[in-house]
Amino acid sequence: MDTSLLFTVALVVLAFVLLFSVVKIVPQGREMTVERFGKYTRTLSPGISILTPFVERIGRRMNMMEQVLDVPQQEVITKDNAMVKVDAIVFIQVMEASAAAYRIENLPYAITQLCSTNLRTVVGSMELDEVLFQRDSINSRLLTVIDAATEPWGVKVNRIEIKDLTPPADITNAMARQMKAERERRAVITEADGEKQAAIARAEGAKQAAILEAEGRREAAFRDAEAREREAEAEAKATAMVSQAIAAGDVNAINYFVAQKYVEAFAELARNPTAKTVIVPAEMSGLVGTIAGLGELVGLAKEQQQGRSDVRRDAPPPPAPARPTPPRPPRPSVPRT
Repeated sequence: MDTSLLFTVALVVLAFVLLFSVVKIVPQGREMTVERFGKYTRTLSPGISILTPFVERIGRRMNMMEQVLDVPQQEVITKDNAMVKVDAIVFIQVMEASAAAYRIENLPYAITQLCSTNLRTVVGSMELDEVLFQRDSINSRLLTVIDAATEPWGVKVNRIEIKDLTPPADITNAMARQMKAERERRAVITEADGEKQAAIARAEGAKQAAILEAEGRREAAFRDAEAREREAEAEAKATAMVSQAIAAGDVNAINYFVAQKYVEAFAELARNPTAKTVIVPAEMSGLVGTIAGLGELVGLAKEQQQGRSDVRRDAPPPPAPARPTPPRPPRPSVPRT
C-alpha cells in the first residue's frame, strides 16, 4: 500500500507540473515567444495559451509597453569648439516581439549607445548658440536617425528629449553679461521712447496752446475792431447831431462839444509821460467862462450873418460890432509828480 500511495502522489505531482508547463497565461502588455527544440515558432499574445508538452517552451518574455531609457551625460564639442555637457531621455516601444528578441542582444543598452553616438554627431555639427536655442531641431534630427536605425529591431522610437545642456562656466558668465547688456539696452530704448513720447505730448500741448492763444487774440482783435467801429458810428452820429444843433442855432450843443474836446485834450496832456509840467486852470470856473465865451462868439457870428443877409436885401450893411475877446483862464504851472 505504501508503494501504490507513493506512486499515486508522484503521478499527481507530475500532472500538476505538466499542467503548469503546458498552460501559459500571458498578462496584458506582455508577449512571449515560443521555441520548438530551440527554434522560434510563434508569439503568444495576452491571454491563456497551451503548449505542446516536452516539445515547446517559452523563449523570451517581451515588454510591449512604452519604456523610457536614460542616455547618460557626456561632453560634446560643438562646431565652434565649445565644450558642452549633454544628456537625454528616449521613449521606445517594442512593436514586434520576435525581432526585438532575436535580432538584437541587450536592446536597452544598444539603443542607449545609439543615442549617445548620434547625439555627439548632431550637436557637434552645430554652433553653441544653435545648440542652446534650437533644442527642438536637435530632438527632431535625433528622432529621425534613431527611429530609422531601430526599425529592423522591431522597436519604435516615439520621442527623444534633451534633458540637460550645460555650457562651460566662462561661457555661462559671458551669456549672463550679454543678457544683462541686452536688458540694459532695452531699458535705455524704452526710456528714450518714453522721453520721445513726452516731448511729443509737450509739443502738441504747446501747439494747441499757441493755436488757442492766437484764436483768442483774433477774437479779441475782432471784438476790439467791432467796438471801435461802433464807437466811431456813435461819434459820427454825435458829431452829426451836434452839427445839426449848431446849424439850428443851439448854443448848448456847441458848448457841450467844445467842453468835451477840452476835457479829452487835458486828460491826454496829463497822461503824457514826457511832460514835466501840466498847466491847468486855477479855478474850474475858468472852464465855464471859456465855454460861455465860445457861446458868445457863436451868437455874434450868427447875428452878423443875419445882418449881412438883411443888408443885402434892404440897404448897405452897418459896420460890424467889435468881437468881444473871450476870457482866457489862467494857466498856472504845476509840477507833475
